[in-house]
Amino acid sequence: MTKQQMAYLACTAVVVASGVGAALPANHPSVHLVRPGESIQKAVDSAKRGDTVVVSPGTYHESVRITVSDLTLRGASARSTVIVPGTATGDACAKAGNGICVTGTDSSPVRNVTVASLTLRGFSKQGLWASGTDRLTVRRVTSEKNGQWGLASERSVRSVFVHNTAKDNGDAGLFVSNTIGTEEGARDTKGTVLAHNYLSGNRIGITVRRLRNLTVARNEATGNCTAVFVVGDENKPRVGDLSVRRNYIHANNKSCPKTARLPALQGSGIVLTGAEDTRVTHNRVEDNVGTSPLSGGIVLFKSFVGALSERNVVRDNVVLRNGPSDIANRDTGKDNRFRGNTCKVSEPAGMC
Repeated sequence: MTKQQMAYLACTAVVVASGVGAALPANHPSVHLVRPGESIQKAVDSAKRGDTVVVSPGTYHESVRITVSDLTLRGASARSTVIVPGTATGDACAKAGNGICVTGTDSSPVRNVTVASLTLRGFSKQGLWASGTDRLTVRRVTSEKNGQWGLASERSVRSVFVHNTAKDNGDAGLFVSNTIGTEEGARDTKGTVLAHNYLSGNRIGITVRRLRNLTVARNEATGNCTAVFVVGDENKPRVGDLSVRRNYIHANNKSCPKTARLPALQGSGIVLTGAEDTRVTHNRVEDNVGTSPLSGGIVLFKSFVGALSERNVVRDNVVLRNGPSDIANRDTGKDNRFRGNTCKVSEPAGMC
């Protein structure tokens, strides 16, 4: 090889190496740090897929809308990073009265978004609202004193809500639904999981409305009017194919007045209305006492639009000191099975 050829190859190597080095930052995920006094929304708007927005300790007065996939929004901790309503009402999330909005569509869902380690407080509607998402993860978020739902989603699949706290919200602490805007049958969530959450002081701890293929596991609910409410109606497919297991549900004896949709609530542990093929297993349900039609430890109730609960299995639960009954089948649906439960009082008698 001549000296001229060697020089050419060396020069080419430098050019190629320089090109690779220049290309890397364009594809490398970035971290956007937000400090007190700065805008979280501005950092989210500048982020690209794969990026992380880290919010420093402090109180931030704004709403935040996320519409890009593969984004992580993370605070320092739920105790130290707090988002409360701001004065600006320009974007759709703030106008709706929500704290954080993660929004896509049925045809173009927002995918793989994570919201973690922060507090959402005092919004007139939802602390967090998600619609049209795939693989949303919400973890170690505290949502408190919001007007309607603490953490809520619709039209979403494969969601994971874990290790969150929802307390003192106007309706459900954790609300998941097929859709809130139209009448339709239950949607398949493709494996959504609600686990290890703490629900307290809400009207309802967890509401699962018109969904299928979902797990509610290892949550603690106390001090709500109703702990867990699985809601179905006459639309098809029906709510069902759910697992409600290994939850600790105790003393949900807050009193809530009736609404246009529901009677007054108090003392309800796990309530199924219009549900099918749901498995309620290995839960501990204690000291839930009230006089509502839905009161009791584990209650099957014919929905208010006439949909029956059918083929549900309630087994291997510890259900004690609930009133008027530990286990109550107030439905006329067929093939509901109760076995292996530890309880004292049932409706009808003989199920303990």
